[in-house]
Amino acid sequence: MSNLFSQILILDHFTTRLLSSCCKMSDLMSEGITIVEDLHKNREPVPEMKAIYFMRPTAMCIDAFINDFKPKPKYKAAYVFFTDFCPDDLFDKMKKSCAKHIKVCKEINISFLPLEAQVFSCDNAEAFKSIYTPNSQDRDQTLETIADQIVTLCATLDEYPGVRFKKYSQPALTHFTCAQKLAELVDNKLARHYELDDNSKKKGKTQAQLLIVDRALDPVSPILHELTYQAMAFDLIPIKDNAYEYDDGSKKEALLTEEDELWVKLRHMHIAEVAGQIPKLVKEISASRGLSQLMKKMPAFRKQVTQKTVHISLAEDLMSHYQKNVEKLCKAEQDLAVGADAEGQKVKDPMRTLLPVLLHPHDTTDKIRAVLLYIFSLNGTTAENLNKLIQHVKIEDERGYILNWEHLGVPILSTVSPRIDRSDEETYKVSRWTPIIKDVMEDAVENKLEVKDWPYQSECPSAWNGSRAVSARQKHKGSSPDDLRSGSRLILFVLGGVTYSEMRCAYEVTHANKSCEVIIGKSPYRCEPEKMLKMLHVFCTKLSLLHEK
Repeated sequence: MSNLFSQILILDHFTTRLLSSCCKMSDLMSEGITIVEDLHKNREPVPEMKAIYFMRPTAMCIDAFINDFKPKPKYKAAYVFFTDFCPDDLFDKMKKSCAKHIKVCKEINISFLPLEAQVFSCDNAEAFKSIYTPNSQDRDQTLETIADQIVTLCATLDEYPGVRFKKYSQPALTHFTCAQKLAELVDNKLARHYELDDNSKKKGKTQAQLLIVDRALDPVSPILHELTYQAMAFDLIPIKDNAYEYDDGSKKEALLTEEDELWVKLRHMHIAEVAGQIPKLVKEISASRGLSQLMKKMPAFRKQVTQKTVHISLAEDLMSHYQKNVEKLCKAEQDLAVGADAEGQKVKDPMRTLLPVLLHPHDTTDKIRAVLLYIFSLNGTTAENLNKLIQHVKIEDERGYILNWEHLGVPILSTVSPRIDRSDEETYKVSRWTPIIKDVMEDAVENKLEVKDWPYQSECPSAWNGSRAVSARQKHKGSSPDDLRSGSRLILFVLGGVTYSEMRCAYEVTHANKSCEVIIGKSPYRCEPEKMLKMLHVFCTKLSLLHEK
């Protein structure tokens, strides 16, 4: 987008979020853009200026664009950039209506949201409901859309990966084929995309793998009270659109994004480690008060002080929640999740672990989370026992909080899949659970994924990552995140959302392996425990009640 074009940039809702996630207004201004407008809102005509349109190729966007030039043009000319392939019928409609006003029309293949350096999202607020609601009428179309978005991610990374998906052998899950369906769609769309590559040259497979899984892989991680800084913050504090409200003499708001260097440094640390940083930050802020007024006015200096103040406040908020309530829950949750106590003794009777939580005056949501962990620890329970638990928690009319997990493919009864033994790894007693997806990442890096569990939709080069891979289990220190990697990429996409602990695993495995960068994506739900429980309860409750009858 050259500043030779125009000073007006017009965005739809998705592209507004897309640009907000990866650049600031100052970045746009440096390209000559001084006005940013909403495509779907009324705008004053500026007929002497040209306009850049960055939008999705949807009927709603095309109609809004056409309205800008019919009957009378609002702008001198239009430079149109689509996030993805524009269907022929929409392109023809736009061309027929206002071709003379369009100077440039390009598809730039970026219909995903880059949330963090190694995390992306396929933006579709209704995807979770469309995929997991039984008898959904728009599941196939939703999977088509997600497949298109994943292809644009691969195109942006210049990767043509081999594609695999998680296959379940349990009878309860034989109907659950969304991951396989998505793998087929992505692989076919990638093949078509690279058939049409520049210079008419067919691109071969690159040394990358794309693994597609669903939430049934690990129902535990979205439910546990996770005690690393980022996960804990989004679980316990009302943070909306990454905005944290705090009190520094007056009400203020801070954005927890990658623009905040201290947030990036702290976000994957355990809260105990973050708490250890607080005295140092307080001391630094106190020392800064002795500096001259001139120093205080320096933008970089003010920014550092503000960031420290924000994280002192956030860490104190989190420690307050932990000491008040969460600390009492964590031991029981970890024992149920891991199946052993902190000393390594097997939990022989999970009900004895659960009962103290149910008898304590905890919040109902916390009790529901504990009951779910109990059920997951047993790989299901009897209807009689489940009814007793529901009555005890007093959610007889809201049993969907528990029953609706079956719509995600989490079985009532299933066999136990063996886990990697991590008992010798250094952990906090209240943070012993490791997300299952980390096992998957490490096995993929080391070429240890079983073909029967992870069938190939298409294979990447057989020497993927070769002998250069370093096991993340050996705890080797990796390079800094900014170091260039000469190895391969592992891309994981999780239908049903990703937890913050799973996002953290992508960074941990990357740091432990100089030859492989792990990127994780979701569709689009962020598995913050309370929000996930409410979503499951709301969209499937009526179906669950009908099922019971």
